[in-house]
Amino acid sequence: MSDFETVAASENQAARRGPSGEPGTPNQVGRPRKPRSLAGDAWRDLRRKPIFWISLLLVLLVTAMAAVPGLFTSNDPADCVLSRQHAAPSGGAIFGYDFQGCDTYARAVHGARASLLVGALSALFTGLIALVVGMLAGYFGGWVDAVLSRVIDIVLGIPLLLAAIVLLKRIGSDSATVRVAAVIFVLAVLGWTTAARVVRSSVITAREQDYVAAARMLGAGNGRIMWRHILPNALAPAIVVLTIALGSFIAAEATLSFLGIGLREPTISWGIEINNGRVHMRESATPLVVPSTFLALTVLAFIMLGDAIRDAFDPKLR
Repeated sequence: MSDFETVAASENQAARRGPSGEPGTPNQVGRPRKPRSLAGDAWRDLRRKPIFWISLLLVLLVTAMAAVPGLFTSNDPADCVLSRQHAAPSGGAIFGYDFQGCDTYARAVHGARASLLVGALSALFTGLIALVVGMLAGYFGGWVDAVLSRVIDIVLGIPLLLAAIVLLKRIGSDSATVRVAAVIFVLAVLGWTTAARVVRSSVITAREQDYVAAARMLGAGNGRIMWRHILPNALAPAIVVLTIALGSFIAAEATLSFLGIGLREPTISWGIEINNGRVHMRESATPLVVPSTFLALTVLAFIMLGDAIRDAFDPKLR
């Protein structure tokens, strides 16, 4: 065999082996590697984190509890009999009864709906405000950025809970719909600044990319560039911030309702239940502990989920 034939045979034998040197199939030779994306890398990182699955499970559990409370309890939270005041657990009332003879567990389960609704809608409207303000400030820059940045600084300097107390004090209506809408409005108007800063930073980075310059050279207008090219890059970090903010909004609603300024009875909310349980804590601590535990686990779940997603999307932490 000539030297040329020897070299050719060696190359063919090497080509039939896999990337690690093990024998492979001919189909593996020359197969292009699939490009890795940021979302794919983030998902691979998230799948290996137990904290992500634990927090996601808790979030799904609370969401199901708010959407279909009948899956978790068959007792009516409005079925209150004074003769059962502070009675021990019995039947479906696994945590006993409160000072009004209501099922403590049933009221905690049904309280998830109002608390989660306020938190989710507050986060949604907060995200819309943050996207508009952040994209305008980051994309146009100049005096637009200067004015909107000063507005962000002013709103950021207003204490959220203190301002919410002052504004909600002006609401004289006891209508459940009005109170829910007022709490959502106040939290959204006062809580969008952090997300807006994150969006602004992402837009500033994205507008300098080559694909934005290419779209501008092809005649794309500002609206099209912002919608098609800038917005997708600003959504991911905004969603992470809003996931964490959702937990904070749920805690803020519970605080306002606890103080008697947010939601009011007959609406069932964790904050209202915690306040009622506090008043009669000496007779029985269960009506205080149960809704407090539900609230703490829900807020913690959203914050942990947001932290896990943020770490997965941050290349510096890899």
